[in-house]
Amino acid sequence: MLWAGMLMAGVLSSLAQTRHDEKLEKYKTIWNSLIPSYNKLQYAGSMGLLSFGVGWDYGKKNQWETDLFIGYLPKFDGKEGHVTFTLKENYIPWKKTFGKERWLAEPLTVSLYINKILGDEFWDKEPDRYPDRYYGVATNLRFNLAFGQRINYKIKPVGLSNQIGLFYEFATNDLYVISYFTNKYLSLTDIFSLSVGIKFQFM
Repeated sequence: MLWAGMLMAGVLSSLAQTRHDEKLEKYKTIWNSLIPSYNKLQYAGSMGLLSFGVGWDYGKKNQWETDLFIGYLPKFDGKEGHVTFTLKENYIPWKKTFGKERWLAEPLTVSLYINKILGDEFWDKEPDRYPDRYYGVATNLRFNLAFGQRINYKIKPVGLSNQIGLFYEFATNDLYVISYFTNKYLSLTDIFSLSVGIKFQFM
């Protein structure tokens, strides 16, 4: 009986340890998933003059990406410069490798993103100095749509990066689209702007 009891205790202890190891592995996996897969540097795109971001790719073929950007908009004609924050979701429907798989082309990217501009010159609600519904939309928050292309090249690891990519996008936002449909003098080329960027992939 004593021997059977010791055996049962050993089995229960082993099961408890296994469950603990499984929970610990799941815990590690969750935290590891929060580590960004790449960095991006983007010029223009209704996100500021220059924006720096980190992002995560996922999906069976890494066809989805989520980016978080912080950007800077110089003062130009305004009183001061402004910091911007952007949450961006990208979809890459297909990819093509060539050149002994060192090159990776992404012929089409589609992006939806929200951009927030900080500063007193931009607002959620019209200041009292303007007539009611003078603007009708917030000036510090824009919803954007972009289409683009990318080319990536695998490199010898430099720092964390083992692949570098160049991309461009044509983007518009909700305010421009509203203006297009309410102003017959605007064309599609008037509401889309060009941005370019570089991506450093390391996972």
